[in-house]
Amino acid sequence: MNPQHLQAQQQLIVRQRIRLMVNQYEVRGVLPDGADGPLLAFAQQKRMAFREQVTLYTDDQRQQPVLGFKARQVIDLGATYDVLDPDGRPIGLFRKDFARSLLRSTWHLEQPGFGAIVGQERNAVVAVLRRFSDALSWLPYHFDFTMQDQPVFSVVRKWGLRDSYRVDIAHPQVDRRLVIAMAVALDALQGR
Repeated sequence: MNPQHLQAQQQLIVRQRIRLMVNQYEVRGVLPDGADGPLLAFAQQKRMAFREQVTLYTDDQRQQPVLGFKARQVIDLGATYDVLDPDGRPIGLFRKDFARSLLRSTWHLEQPGFGAIVGQERNAVVAVLRRFSDALSWLPYHFDFTMQDQPVFSVVRKWGLRDSYRVDIAHPQVDRRLVIAMAVALDALQGR
């Protein structure tokens, strides 16, 4: 993953692959014509893992890690997840705001040298419907991530048979690796 190329991305697509024992995700850039670009990262998360951890690789051969995130605690409803580069250096972190998420999922992100970023489901009605009816868990949702009421990025779950997300990045200085980790986490960790 070329850091300059990645940081220049303004739109990403995250797609879940359907697998039996693991969650797998492809992260791609979006070309100027709207088509999917080349693979930027491939994520894998074991289901039913004791401690939540996801590693992202350069491709689906999983030979070269590019970043990852893992929970600090084993069991915690408002767990903090550290996002690390392949050498274990921190990129940032995110955590779920458990109290605010009871009705409308809310996440907090931190990037060193950057202001606090808060992400929340845009549509309160869809948020409530998804919580109280398993039959409606397939509803698409939209998260807006802001810093002091200014847009930083958004993640939109698209309609389809498999989970697919469009990520639009508005702030040029937000670390795309942190954005990718959060977008994958919204599927891998978000309670539906």
